[in-house]
Amino acid sequence: MIKKLLYAGAALLAAAQVADAADKKLVISVYGFGQDKFKELLYAPFEQKCGCEIVVETGNSVERLAKLEARKDDPEIDMAVMSHFDALAASRKGITSPIDVSKIPNHAKLYDFAKDPIGGNFAIGYSFYATSIVYRSDKVKVGSWNDLFSKELAGRAAFPNISTTQGPISLYMVGKAIGNDAADLKAPIAKVGENRDSLVTFYERSSQLIQLLQQDEIWAAPVGRFAWSRIAKLGMPIEWATPKEGQTGGMNVMIMTKGAKNADLAYEFMNYWLSTEIQTKLAEALVDSPANSEVKVADNIAMNLTYGADTVKDLHLLAPEVILDNRESWLAEWNSKVAQ
Repeated sequence: MIKKLLYAGAALLAAAQVADAADKKLVISVYGFGQDKFKELLYAPFEQKCGCEIVVETGNSVERLAKLEARKDDPEIDMAVMSHFDALAASRKGITSPIDVSKIPNHAKLYDFAKDPIGGNFAIGYSFYATSIVYRSDKVKVGSWNDLFSKELAGRAAFPNISTTQGPISLYMVGKAIGNDAADLKAPIAKVGENRDSLVTFYERSSQLIQLLQQDEIWAAPVGRFAWSRIAKLGMPIEWATPKEGQTGGMNVMIMTKGAKNADLAYEFMNYWLSTEIQTKLAEALVDSPANSEVKVADNIAMNLTYGADTVKDLHLLAPEVILDNRESWLAEWNSKVAQ
């Protein structure tokens, strides 16, 4: 009888633990890329650690931001990741709440630029990337952003569309190359407009770019470092340029939704994601460049990432408010000078 009671008690306890784990549910909104690796290296270990379930929603930034806004009075999502300027847009729309960094001990390990990238503690940077020009080193040399419009690359270069994340920041660097990097981007947009017939395409996704390189249709294009590992695997003589004007780039950040139903679990997850252990694993898998300054990786890994304090310091980043406040005027100027 005692054994039966013990077994019954154990069964009830196990059932209660399963029910408790089912009740502990964290809903996150993330980018669609690399989800197999994220599940293996981040989600599954955290679920095991916290005895909870992670529900993952994916999509592009526009779709996910629209969904967050539509449900801001009754949020389904607890935390999300997005670009720093989309995070600023979310905070302006009242979608997010300030993050209490005292609940995230690993916050102290981040590079300074990632600790409060949009102000008011409305976001925390977890990854960043450089943007430069990839080029066929057996065909041309690229030492400046202005080389995209050289005679050697006429009919052999691609440029990101203004509507993409890479578009405005690439234009910003073209502006630096021609001596006018004003926030209105009129000068670089005009430069692209003058050369639009010699550009193969204005690409929307890095996968398009990889296909164009593979098919020998283009020899050069601006691209984010996050796509470099896939480009390098093409096995072609392709190099990453170090233009004299420097490199630009972007940052991805974490945000907390206003009224999140599982805020405490979201804080625990953020802290876990920012830990040296997890940031190192994601870097070694070439999933993300680490924002945690303690992360150390081998040289052969580092060369495929945006890695290290010196690299971060030298990036020419457009401020998120500049991007957010000028997107409509940039699009109008682009439609007038390039897409006509």
